Amino acid sequence: MDATHVLCGFSKGLLADLDDLLPPASVLVVEDEYVAAQRDVHRRSAQHPCVAGVVHAPVQDERNPAGIVRAVSRPEHVRAVVPSTEYGVVAAAALAGAWGLPGAGPAAAAVLRDKAALRAHADSAGLPQPRWRLAGSAAEVEAFRTALGGRCVLKPVDRQASLGVLLLDAEDDTDTAWKATTTAEEPRMRAPGTSSGRFLVEERLTGPEVSVECLVHRGDLLFTNVTGKQLRPGPYPVEIGHVVPAGLPAPVTGELTRLMRRLVGSTGFSSGVLHAEWILVDGTRPHLVECAGRLPGDSIDTLIDLAHGGRIVADLIAVLREGPPPVRGPARAGAAIRFLTARPGMVRAVSGLTASRESNGVREVELTARQGTVVGELNSSWDRLGHVLATGATGAEAARNAAAAAALVEVRTS
Repeated sequence: MDATHVLCGFSKGLLADLDDLLPPASVLVVEDEYVAAQRDVHRRSAQHPCVAGVVHAPVQDERNPAGIVRAVSRPEHVRAVVPSTEYGVVAAAALAGAWGLPGAGPAAAAVLRDKAALRAHADSAGLPQPRWRLAGSAAEVEAFRTALGGRCVLKPVDRQASLGVLLLDAEDDTDTAWKATTTAEEPRMRAPGTSSGRFLVEERLTGPEVSVECLVHRGDLLFTNVTGKQLRPGPYPVEIGHVVPAGLPAPVTGELTRLMRRLVGSTGFSSGVLHAEWILVDGTRPHLVECAGRLPGDSIDTLIDLAHGGRIVADLIAVLREGPPPVRGPARAGAAIRFLTARPGMVRAVSGLTASRESNGVREVELTARQGTVVGELNSSWDRLGHVLATGATGAEAARNAAAAAALVEVRTS
């Protein structure tokens, strides 16, 4: 097959976008064999006209990026390599580098995919962030948090979707938290043997959280967006809402942009999209949480398109193909998403979907829960049940519309 675009990792949402943007049979999906079987990737990819085929390769073996280069033959007319999942960032950078195509760059990708490496890099680059250390046991976590007054954050260095992330207070049991974090798994998404088995303990900062999405071309920031976030209270910081634009004061937005430029320059990130999360201590002082070298998840890309116009996926493809740099302006409207959740138990009834879809500004309502579905604890993004996506004249109005529509959906469990 002679594809022009190679995707590292299977993403149904990205393929749906590319169906509109690329010719038929122009995309080669590269996925780990185990993950491909778990997620039925061959059948699901075949539903997308843009897909030319699926090949198996060790796309998630981040400790051996040379292995992915040996495993994937360069398509004769390939124009771009796209990291379509968090676990495909290193592989995409390795292939792009080996084939002489634009991308993040192997060194930058390696830093972005390892939260401990990113912490060490941020210290050296002078980026504000929490105090931190690698932890190899519950006792090390206990010693670290005791020195900081009893509160901390515990997380794996190489997972996604808030999986295994725990916020600890002084009264929380360290051994229980350590077991919860170190045993957190996503067996359908992660190939066996590819996790590093390393964990971070960090200072727990207080303040609103935002993310910054940047389109980068040869190290230059072409476009920057700030997304406001709402997190579920409690020990598991699962994101339950996003709004674009965040509506921050201009000096705070300016400081976030300045820090993103420093992050891009210091890592040597070349071309692609960055999605960085920040805590605003005292509401004004950004501190780095983490940064992904890929398109944002949680439909943030859709929120950006609705608020700013254009298509961020098309912009990404353009910079990875060295086309004319896209031009984007400030947000012209607002867009927001609220995620749907329910108490654990068996779903007995669902109501309010029609009313929700007919609410002000609503663009989309999706719910996976049905009568008879078993709802588990809300411990990561994978445990959410659906979402409501809405627009408005401003980000604040869009957020109100999304929240009001989400409140109309009732999932009763017992």
